[in-house]
Amino acid sequence: MDYGTFQGILTLVLMITFIGIVLWAYSSRRKKSFDEAANLVFSDEQKDVESKDSGETK
Repeated sequence: MDYGTFQGILTLVLMITFIGIVLWAYSSRRKKSFDEAANLVFSDEQKDVESKDSGETK
C-alpha cells in the first residue's frame, strides 16, 4: 500500500465519520436532548432569581 492509497482510505474514513456525526446531530431522536441542553442556561438563571427573591430583605 503506497502513500496515495493510504490518503484515499483516510479521506474516505474521515468523510464517513463526518457524515455520521452530522446525521447524529440532526436526527429527530436527539432533538429533545439537545433542546434540554440548550435551555440549561436559562433554568440556572431562574434558580438564581428565585434564590435572590427569597433570600434578600431590604
